[in-house]
Parts: sequence; structure tokens; C-alpha cells
Amino acid sequence: MNNTFDVILLLARPAAGKSEIIDYLMRTDKKTRLQRFHIGDFERIDDFPMLWTWFEEDYILEKMGKPRLHSTPDRYFKEKYFWHVLIERISLEYGKRLRNPDYHRQMSTIIEFSRGKEHGGYREAFQHLSDQLLEHAVILYVNVSYEESLRKNRARFNPDRPDSILEHGLPDSKLERLYREVDWEEISAADPEYITIRDHRVPYVVFENEDDVTTPRGDALGNRLEENLQKLWRLWHAE
Repeated sequence: MNNTFDVILLLARPAAGKSEIIDYLMRTDKKTRLQRFHIGDFERIDDFPMLWTWFEEDYILEKMGKPRLHSTPDRYFKEKYFWHVLIERISLEYGKRLRNPDYHRQMSTIIEFSRGKEHGGYREAFQHLSDQLLEHAVILYVNVSYEESLRKNRARFNPDRPDSILEHGLPDSKLERLYREVDWEEISAADPEYITIRDHRVPYVVFENEDDVTTPRGDALGNRLEENLQKLWRLWHAE
């Protein structure tokens, strides 16, 4: 048995600390990652670069005098089902990796996304994750209030790098419309350790981050991450 997670679904409101956790793991040496977090070499799948590509393509099409395909000029999706297309795309990208039968002997996959009630929430998003992905998945949910998400979204935004994973941001009005309401507490209320998605019982833990241990990338982040991932490891192997 490997000593590493196969797939971690890293979920939260925007700017809650997901990308900072991944950045911390990338800066941590492999031996330490294995010992403390059950993560060795890993790859990341994030739907933000996917949707940003759509915005860029729509900008190019508009400049060429052609109709935009995915988004309005103010960067809202034309159709809510495009949010589900992104999840299907994540599943597709993950499936490509499994063409290598030894993939998870060599690599963990961290999958990062946010979903609000306005566009279907996690309840609908989860239904578009593939069975082969769910068979390998655990969930780490980073919990912050809407107010904390708003604060950090404002703080991290760099207008010179709007396509950056660590420095992109949303206008206040868009963050409120898309992410003020989330359904995480509703879908996790039935069981404090597992979420059932179709026929899969997926273990989860909640990483509390209202006090923002992720921004400094220091010992407090490492200790809390270790505590949560060790618990998640036990849940995953209790099944």
C-alpha cells in the first residue's frame, strides 16, 4: 500500500487559502511532505486556468467581431451549466493521468475548485465528478466566512496579474453574487466524516481558517495541515 493520498479535493470559497496550502506543500521538501502529510510528488488540477482561458478566448473573438462563446463582456458565464463543464473537464484531465497504470504509485493529485449556491453549489458539482475519480478521492474543505473570503480576495488581487493563481481576484459584487451563499454545511450535515456521492462514501475533514494561518505559510499552517491530513488519512483507511 502506498503511504500517500491518491486524490485530494481541496475545496473552499475563493481566497480561503486553497492555493496557499498548495504553495506551502510545493515549498516543503518531499521527505517532510511524506512524513507529515502523506503527499510525495503531486500534480494539481485547478479549474481557474480553464475558465480564464474561456475569458481570453471570448475577448479574442469579440475583438475579431465574432460572438463570445462562454461569457458575457462582464465575465459571467452565459449558461450556468458551464460550471459543470469545468468539473467534467477536471474529471477528463484526471482520467488522462490514469492511462499510466502506475500513476498513483508515483503521484498524488490535488484538485482545487470553489462552488457557490448561485451556480449549483457542491451538491451539483459533485455529480459531475467521474466514478474513477471518486474511487480515489478524499476532501479537505477550507472553512472561512464570506466576510473573510471578501477580505482576502481584496488583499490578494494584483491587477497586473489577473490570470495568476495566487493573485487573481473577483470584484466585490461578483464575489457576493457567486459565493456569499455556499452549500457545504448542508451537504456535510448528515455525517461528520463522510459525504455520499452516488455510490461513493468520500471521507472529509474541515480545515478551519477564519484566523488565516495560510497567508504567512508558517508553522501554524503546517501544524494544522498535518493534524487535518492525518485525520483524513485515518478516515480513508477505515473504509
